[in-house]
Amino acid sequence: MDAESEGGEWFEVLEPDDRRIPFVYNSPHSGRYYPQDFMRQSRLDVSAIRRSEDHFVDELFADAVELGAPMLVAHFPRAYLDVNREPYELDPRMFDAPLPSFANSHSLRVAGGLGTIPRIVAENTEIYPGRIPLDEAIQRIETIYKPYHSCLRRLIAQTHVRFGFGVLIDCHSMPGNIRLAGSNIRPDFIIGDRYGTSASGELSRAALHFLEELGFTAVRNKPYAGGFITEHYGRPLRGLHALQIEVNRSLYIDEATLTKKPEFPVIAASLSYFMRQMAEFVADFSQGEALAAE
Repeated sequence: MDAESEGGEWFEVLEPDDRRIPFVYNSPHSGRYYPQDFMRQSRLDVSAIRRSEDHFVDELFADAVELGAPMLVAHFPRAYLDVNREPYELDPRMFDAPLPSFANSHSLRVAGGLGTIPRIVAENTEIYPGRIPLDEAIQRIETIYKPYHSCLRRLIAQTHVRFGFGVLIDCHSMPGNIRLAGSNIRPDFIIGDRYGTSASGELSRAALHFLEELGFTAVRNKPYAGGFITEHYGRPLRGLHALQIEVNRSLYIDEATLTKKPEFPVIAASLSYFMRQMAEFVADFSQGEALAAE
């Protein structure tokens, strides 16, 4: 396994010895490197600012590389920069200068404080005590966001060329208190396919089946249907499929201390089985033809 660090300290590609399966795995929110300048700028301590992190998700899905898929791993934290947004989803209330005309300041994500440069972490906790320089936000986008997406596009394109189709699995975690609306169901996993627009229905149903076969409660699109990455890269008619997978954090970490539970290796092993089953599903010749043609 090789680590390609074209993003410097900000992100890296974990490459298999040989790309044997038509998958790309992506972990955009599990970064644990908090720049010192950012921490001095923030009003939050080290523990509080980690509340929006997808804790250890890169480790949960690490076996993807051994199976033969590259994995793109962010080292920067989501609180610093969120690459699962449009490049310029920015909140004008956060900055010391007017936004450029091309910025999207009216999205629901911006309104909720979770734009490209987030205003809050979980539970509506403000990150900054006041306005921050707009130039700094633009620099984060230019030097981290754009290279990250350039790298992700290249990985997807290489996979598509090699296999004739490709599947992006965008890996995330969710708080343990998530419930389905109108019920007491607490899902262990949520598969998001943007309501059938980012991946084939067969692929989504297979993902749900394999998770349920492992004894988990798995649902589709509710309450998370997928973010910018899933929506932007999923093009089923061109043989490019994107699924978002959300793992319930309470399965594997203590959400108060943010430390791994003893069950962590069991969940990681279950996800290794899940990834293997998904690879076998798309490796079937007839299924491969169907996925490529949709």
